[in-house]
Amino acid sequence: MVGRKIVRLLGGLDSSLTRPDRLSEIILSLRSPVSLLLDPHVRTELLLLLSPGEACVLCQRLGLPDSSPYDSLAEVRIRRGSGRAAILFDFFGLEDDRVEQDLPPGHEEISPEYALFRHQREAGYQVQRLLDEEPHRVMLHMPTGSGKTRTAMSVIADRMGATEPALVLWLAHSEELCEQAVEEFRKAWSARGNRQVEVRRWWGPYAMDGGPIEDGLVVAGLQKVYSELKNSIGRLGAIAARADLVVMDEAHQAIAPTYRTLLDLLTESGRPTPLLGLTATPGRTWNDVDEDQRLADFFYRRKVSLAVEGYDNPVRYLIDEGYLAETEFQQLTYTANYELSDEDLAEIQEAFDIPASIIETLAADEQRNLLILNRAEEMCRRHRRFIIFAATKEHAVVLATVLRARGVWAHAVTGETPGPERARIIAAYKEVSDEPRILVNFGVLTTGFDAPRTSGAIIARPTKSLVLFSQMVGRATRGTKAGGNKRAEVVTVVDTRLPGFCNMAEAFENWEDVW
Repeated sequence: MVGRKIVRLLGGLDSSLTRPDRLSEIILSLRSPVSLLLDPHVRTELLLLLSPGEACVLCQRLGLPDSSPYDSLAEVRIRRGSGRAAILFDFFGLEDDRVEQDLPPGHEEISPEYALFRHQREAGYQVQRLLDEEPHRVMLHMPTGSGKTRTAMSVIADRMGATEPALVLWLAHSEELCEQAVEEFRKAWSARGNRQVEVRRWWGPYAMDGGPIEDGLVVAGLQKVYSELKNSIGRLGAIAARADLVVMDEAHQAIAPTYRTLLDLLTESGRPTPLLGLTATPGRTWNDVDEDQRLADFFYRRKVSLAVEGYDNPVRYLIDEGYLAETEFQQLTYTANYELSDEDLAEIQEAFDIPASIIETLAADEQRNLLILNRAEEMCRRHRRFIIFAATKEHAVVLATVLRARGVWAHAVTGETPGPERARIIAAYKEVSDEPRILVNFGVLTTGFDAPRTSGAIIARPTKSLVLFSQMVGRATRGTKAGGNKRAEVVTVVDTRLPGFCNMAEAFENWEDVW
């Protein structure tokens, strides 16, 4: 059983290793008792060692003739898993030691770590193509909540993976949007990257320390970069010379004079650098066609929007598929007790947005505030998380304070809220609990704020800006496939003497004519 060659070699090393008890140990260290019994040649030798009585008993158990038990046992066939194998193992007090071999399935589906939905992939393909073609500019137009940032980061990861080194500059106007971009790039590059790259923050408290960055992503605040431009063109010029792609979030702001100068420097210093704009609202205004036309011309009217076969409006598709919540838009109608003068009406007509003096008057109107507070308490019965968009900073504090006095979890978040305090409030708002919680916001949560469980909003801030209105609506309309809700509720306070909006699908198509 051990083999003659092995026994001779063992004897040459140590004669004690060739004793039968040592050879038995060797055999059992190499093969299990079960495997020895299943080997027909070894089994024949082993069963010859049974006494005649034991051989007869085993034959009887196996249903074999016992007149010549050794011959019967030598001729029997034993197949693993058969009844006879079980009887044989039981006779020797053994259990089958077979380990079931789990074969890989013949068919399996493999999910990527950074997957895109079909509509996101199609948009990404078009963006890649247009960035590579003259004039190397394109606007990506996707509704709030449909994955603009994720789609853009997929494009960035693919372009950086194909070029080494590669430098991408991402521009955004708020700290929340900047940090969101860093986090999304970390996810995208961790799953799709092919080398170690550098990420640098350049906004608020962050400075561009260290040497020049050659390979990676710079996420910069627009105000920070514009301040750099006013002080010195050197550092920006160096970045522009090396940049392979410039991305501007909330790109409907691209033609504001300060930002346009900056973008021209970054994309037209020497070689042309591709420019990708991201927005849910590819226009600057609601009804100023000339202003919106300038934005379209800046991107050479090259816009990639979601296009879904069988749907006239992609917002409807996103709702049907669960990417966006089915949103019920309601109006909370209010007529102010004061009359607007001819001067007020003229100012409203000509101004880019509702004049601050009129908004402040509305914010101080007690009857209007009682209407808002009553609806907020009523919505607490249906929503665990919702946001009130206040008209002014003071208005946000007033509403939140009254709600807290009424026993409701509510906090005001404004531009004057200290950073650590704002982070603490938002983290508490996002915690999982059944307690209704309300954020009363002014000016800081319209973009870059990700709390998918938010299912309701009260828009108490009058505005002529369809861009701002769409951003406020988007905070509450994440669908189930985006970690949000099946249904959402948006209540707009409609001040009857002022213009307003109330439908997200209409907002998506508002600027199609200028593009």
